[in-house]
Amino acid sequence: MLYPSVDVLKTKIDSKYSLVSLAAKRARAMQEGSPERLSSYVSYKSVGKALEEVAAGVLTIEDQDETKVYEDEV
Repeated sequence: MLYPSVDVLKTKIDSKYSLVSLAAKRARAMQEGSPERLSSYVSYKSVGKALEEVAAGVLTIEDQDETKVYEDEV
């Protein structure tokens, strides 16, 4: 993968695991019909498009609420 570079992506999201998880979830959402967030993309595959959204700053990780109990924690 040449674009976006890993160095650029690491400035947006500090963990490679979080980056992969976020990109995979967004790619799945795009495949299921979620609208695209950028006007144009270099990549034609969903994962590449998701990574471009991260590099552009459009896609970020949401902070979890410490007081809320999530379904996977029950």
